[in-house]
Amino acid sequence: MAVIQKIRDKYGKLTVFVIVLALVGFILMDAASGRFGELLGRDSSVATVNGEKIDVRDYQQRIKEYEILYNYSSKGRTLDDATRAQINEQALRELINEKLMEEECEKLGIASTKEEERDLIYGAAPDPIVQQYPVFANPDTRMFDPQRVKAYEQQVDQYDPTGKAREEWEAIKAYVLRNNLTKKYNNLLTNFVYTPKFLLDKQLLEQSTIASARFVKVPFAIINDAEIKLTDDDLKAYMKKKEKQYTIEEPTRSIEYVSFDVMPSTEDTARALGSLNQLKAEFASSADAESFVNRNSEEPFNPAFVNKASFMSMYADSIMNTGTGSVYGPYFENGAYKMTKVLEKRSMPDSVKVRHILVKTEDANQPMLSDSAAKLKLDSAIAAINTGAPFATVVERYSDDPGSKQTAGEYTFTLQQKSQLSKEFADFAFEGNAGEKKTVKVDNDAYAGYHYIEIMEQKGVQPAIKIATVSKALYPGDATENAAYAKATEFAGRNGNAKAFDEAVKTQNLNKKNGDNVKANDFMIAGFGSAREVIRWMYDVDAAMRPSIEAAVRAEKKAEILKNKYKSSASVDAVAQATGQPVQQADSFNLASPFAPNLGYEPKAVGYCFYEGFKPNTLSPAITGQDGVIFMSVIMRGTKPMPSDPIIINQQKSMLDMQSKNTMASVMQEVLRKNAEIEYNTQNL
Repeated sequence: MAVIQKIRDKYGKLTVFVIVLALVGFILMDAASGRFGELLGRDSSVATVNGEKIDVRDYQQRIKEYEILYNYSSKGRTLDDATRAQINEQALRELINEKLMEEECEKLGIASTKEEERDLIYGAAPDPIVQQYPVFANPDTRMFDPQRVKAYEQQVDQYDPTGKAREEWEAIKAYVLRNNLTKKYNNLLTNFVYTPKFLLDKQLLEQSTIASARFVKVPFAIINDAEIKLTDDDLKAYMKKKEKQYTIEEPTRSIEYVSFDVMPSTEDTARALGSLNQLKAEFASSADAESFVNRNSEEPFNPAFVNKASFMSMYADSIMNTGTGSVYGPYFENGAYKMTKVLEKRSMPDSVKVRHILVKTEDANQPMLSDSAAKLKLDSAIAAINTGAPFATVVERYSDDPGSKQTAGEYTFTLQQKSQLSKEFADFAFEGNAGEKKTVKVDNDAYAGYHYIEIMEQKGVQPAIKIATVSKALYPGDATENAAYAKATEFAGRNGNAKAFDEAVKTQNLNKKNGDNVKANDFMIAGFGSAREVIRWMYDVDAAMRPSIEAAVRAEKKAEILKNKYKSSASVDAVAQATGQPVQQADSFNLASPFAPNLGYEPKAVGYCFYEGFKPNTLSPAITGQDGVIFMSVIMRGTKPMPSDPIIINQQKSMLDMQSKNTMASVMQEVLRKNAEIEYNTQNL
């Protein structure tokens, strides 16, 4: 203690001074990263579009909104690095597209009016995203109720004082409103797109034209790379020949790398498995399984019943055969160790069809009718039904469920939806019998009142169980991560240049990987995953496309050698005998697809099989394929009956129309980007 006190006395002032310096540093850093960062000589943009800057703060706000939307759409699933990288890339692309779209829409006079924007959020038929937002659904009918939108906005902070619910709703509104302009622009372009009859006839004919062929593929790999001598003139000639391919709109770079995977160790497995084994006895004896799961599991308790069809687990049969109150496991599934307790067993329908009338006493905590008045109103509705009035007419007159007025009060619910319904409503619908009628009282946070319910039909009655599952994810521990990091650090320290890197890869038998055509604004490298820091580093150092061009030229030279070597062959069998490669067969492929069975994606070879000058049972010239030279012989060419059913033909036309419209929308975005001057500030990305 005396030593510690001496350190405090001697260095206390210095420590405070360092902290003060750090705080000043943070303030300056914040200033430099803010909108007035340029006053300190720093560009605070992430990109410039036709001279107009996109500020880093707008970019960060958009990322935040997308993360909120991801959390909403994925039901709280963890945001991993790969998904985060995709979100960052999407946010940047969207901000750039918005700048371009604003310019085009201004030229065309396209705008979003305040009335439009109000209807998109608060109208009777708002944007589909708003209609699908769960809190706006009637809790019994699960149908959208427009009256709940403004009521929710007024009370959302009472429901969730943390502010997260309001934050989510504001992100959804912002997404809907900013996309309206793009939708109007795309609709203007795509509404004139259609498929002419001659094009539809052509596609139907191509789909009906079929062929079968025997072939031999002689792989480039049978020629050693060392036998192919390349010069700079070879590469230049190739690039000139493929000028469009090597004329790039944005600069790209490539990278070679090795990875040291962090995989859970035996100790990590023992930790996850051991924690469950320690809890198993307590779990088995617990009287409150829901609380136990929510305290100890990494996944929340789900009160839904499951049957064999809906229980998505490879252990479903074993768990369903486990006795009530017993615990099955631990077992490993979907990256986690789990154990499951069977809470209840009963026979339940897979789906139910009901019709109902709802009379509310409260809606969103707002009084509507007294309890006695509500009972009287519902009694009047039931009396009308009993005297022969059509159920649909009674629903229209008496029910406080606006969604059911369009369905004559009828709904069909699956067993998976049972836990989402009001408990009293769901219990009767699934546990009663077809033909039964009952009045039930409901009182929850969303509403209160009385339901009159008739069970019209129950289907697929089978055993079902209610379960509780404790889950512990299997992940690498600190020791495992540190060991992998140390190994990677040692490799990097010992191999600081290309020659040493290649030698170490070979000596240690490592898998060298390539990341090609990486743009400055990318966030991911194929096979690497989230890699923004690596990409930023790549654009701080020199890189070249030479290796990929060399590989392409080498393949081209190998193709010429193989073509010349076997050009005098008389048949597919002769080529097979000379090359030692097997004869294979591709059956019943059609002219509309570049794929053929066993052959794979080979558009040149597939297309040549339908060339009229290529006679059956003759040998094709050598065709350069994706990874080898192909020799073919057609053994059958013909046509299947073309579709004559007008329904099928119209479906085909609709599909072509949709493809054309989607292509038009995406192509126009790329055209706008291509014709724009876009510069990226990689240091702020």
